[in-house]
Amino acid sequence: MSKSIIINKTGGPSVLEIKEISVGNPKPQEIKIKNLAIGLNFIDTYHRSGLYPLKLPSGIGMEGAGVVKEIGSEVKNFSVGDNIAYASTPLGSYSEERNIPEKIAVKIPDGIDHKIAASIMTKGLTTHYLLYKTYKPGASETILFHAAAGGVGQIFCQWAKSLGCKLIGTVGSDEKINIAKNNGCDFVINYKKEDFEKKIKEITNGKGVDVVYDGVGKDTFVGSIGSLKTRGMMVSFGNSSGPLDPINVPKYIQPKSLFFTRPVLGHHSDKNELQEAGKTLFEKIKFGKVKVKIFKEYLLSDAKEAHEDLEARKIIGPAILIPNE
Repeated sequence: MSKSIIINKTGGPSVLEIKEISVGNPKPQEIKIKNLAIGLNFIDTYHRSGLYPLKLPSGIGMEGAGVVKEIGSEVKNFSVGDNIAYASTPLGSYSEERNIPEKIAVKIPDGIDHKIAASIMTKGLTTHYLLYKTYKPGASETILFHAAAGGVGQIFCQWAKSLGCKLIGTVGSDEKINIAKNNGCDFVINYKKEDFEKKIKEITNGKGVDVVYDGVGKDTFVGSIGSLKTRGMMVSFGNSSGPLDPINVPKYIQPKSLFFTRPVLGHHSDKNELQEAGKTLFEKIKFGKVKVKIFKEYLLSDAKEAHEDLEARKIIGPAILIPNE
């Protein structure tokens, strides 16, 4: 039997229930994983709350890292004892052991421990598809990233800076300004105190930025549109402040011939793309282009507290769950 967090109904953190389940043997193209660390992501709160609907009952959690305990009969690329990390659906990483499709797993290189790998997979793969598959900024371009001190933001800003672009970040409190600066932002704006659209016009001499990467959503959308240059790209990839209202295209998109996209990780996670992204991510870490510091560790049994902290914006960096021994 293995302990796992299960959701029988959507709602607040109290709906997270820890149960003992029978994992069973892996199917032909699956591997059985003993999780040693589990990634904690804001998207987990969307699944739990019902913002992103699930078929219930359901597991929760998209990423983890651990050791292969058993392989299915058709598995070719992994062996028992391999150190692996994974990120993608099916949900269920909040668990001690689980079976996952072989295609969502990548081997962890020597020198990178399970905690770092677990904390970085979803954030790192998100950063990869944003910077390489959605809009790859050039060295001469100026970009805006919202929530620059958050989990994704800290990885994204380091990675984007390694590409040579000028980087503007927003944060929600003064205490987060130095975090964003230390991770590569050339300019940091506390959008709770300043009009970030006006400030960006000053920074860019009225031109606007080439691209906005916005994981905040409702609170920043209008200002993001106003911050873009003519024919700029608006990348909306999250809803931490709430989902966007239906977009009035003639009002927001047409006046500057803007481009708008709403990418998701699941559409950038076929087997080949995942292996490519995982390799690039681990190389960035190995060569010091992206540095990862775990902000906080929680026991799996404390998942409710972890979700409360996520939604209260108390987590300012990668955080993980550790299965109870």
